[in-house]
Amino acid sequence: MNVADALSWRAKLESLRWLLRGGPSRRALRRELGALLPTPEMLGPCRLRYARVGPGRRLTGYYDALIHLEGTQSYCARSVAVTWGSDGDADPPRGMADLAAIEEAAARHGVAAPFRQLGADVPAWGMRVQVSPLDARIPQLVRLSDPRYVRQVVAGAYAARAAGPDQALARRYTVTSIRYRPGKRHVLRYDPLDAPEGRTIFAKLYHSEKGGQVFRAATQVADWLAEHGQHVTSVRPLAYVAEDLVVLYPRVSGAPLYERLRRPGRGVGRCLGRAGAALQVLHQLPSAAAGPLRVLDFAAELREIEREIAHVPALLPVVGTAASAVLDRARELHARLPQEPPTFAHRDFKCEHLLAAPGSLTLIDFDRCAFADPAFDLGKLLADLRWWFSAYDQAGLEQAQAEFLAGYAPGTERLVRARLWEAVELVHMTVLRARLFERHAASRTERLIGQAEAVVRKLQVTLGASGSWVRGGRPVAIPR
Repeated sequence: MNVADALSWRAKLESLRWLLRGGPSRRALRRELGALLPTPEMLGPCRLRYARVGPGRRLTGYYDALIHLEGTQSYCARSVAVTWGSDGDADPPRGMADLAAIEEAAARHGVAAPFRQLGADVPAWGMRVQVSPLDARIPQLVRLSDPRYVRQVVAGAYAARAAGPDQALARRYTVTSIRYRPGKRHVLRYDPLDAPEGRTIFAKLYHSEKGGQVFRAATQVADWLAEHGQHVTSVRPLAYVAEDLVVLYPRVSGAPLYERLRRPGRGVGRCLGRAGAALQVLHQLPSAAAGPLRVLDFAAELREIEREIAHVPALLPVVGTAASAVLDRARELHARLPQEPPTFAHRDFKCEHLLAAPGSLTLIDFDRCAFADPAFDLGKLLADLRWWFSAYDQAGLEQAQAEFLAGYAPGTERLVRARLWEAVELVHMTVLRARLFERHAASRTERLIGQAEAVVRKLQVTLGASGSWVRGGRPVAIPR
């Protein structure tokens, strides 16, 4: 295979694997990264963490590059994003003057070293390389990666609060890149160096004023759950810094719920029941308190999903056909179901965003919240549980889903729509989470899409193949 073949996707999934993990491609990437350093020998292993396919056959691989620290035997990790192909739907790139200014700012803030340059275009490979903190669309990443500036931001955030910190503020921080997604979003971790009792803070960066909306919604949810939730809380953001388009969050104790699913037991059942009860409370949040949010209906949700999985037919034709069939059948079934007014919805209600600790559960991440069908959140977690039980090859899925639903106690009509959303969201998350560079990605994806088909078929049988279920009709019993 050569570069032209790979960029044309002629070999389907093998084309992507060749770009991400093929010997010639990896050597080209190491050559370009090495050229950005004072000496190529400073470059250690480059570990591929994640890959994402975007519109216009645009492939991006996200790497951790280990860089040797001069004068020591140690390495530090640096986030790198490598993009192949073009994205016709993306915003036009900023000019080179902007990129040059960002590189100068990175050097001035001391966050470029040891790299002499943070980006490179490689036309021969159709490749663009970007090293953190380079991002033309989110330029504030540079200063928010500077520990000196971080201290000012944190101090200013606490000074603006009605209640100050419950311990001394740190004077020095280490900054770690948790998520580097140029043009989209970034997450940084700030750990205090000189305040043993100081709190770790997470910074979530945005390219628009959406961060302010997220801050308001997350604060309102924290207040609402503090008053009405039982054993479940929500992370309360520390501050929204408008000039930096960043939301600051305190570190929350607990581990993502999916870690407990490896060994499901009574403790996991309690967590799932609490999650269901908390979601029920969340859906009762007054719309006036939630603030101005988007209103999304079924058609809008499906358009977004279809846009994000549009690349599948070109890579996995059989899977693409099956996924499209699930969405088409879901659209037909949804038109026959009774509806209800939209409520506040989390819209990313999954195990990753439920942090479990002894006796408590904390809900995080409100970036996708909107006014939508409350059944969407139910279906999202049902699909997420199905995905994780499949990933772990674990028994007990039906019991786990039942414990979650028992905590929520949905009415029959909402549960029917939740099962429909379960199938739709299983298709969505299966495609987004597919590790395309792994050998078994195709079979794993095909198996999960098959499960989504089974959910739709079961729902069809339940509703009756004759089409007797209509809006306002008498609902039948839905098996859980």
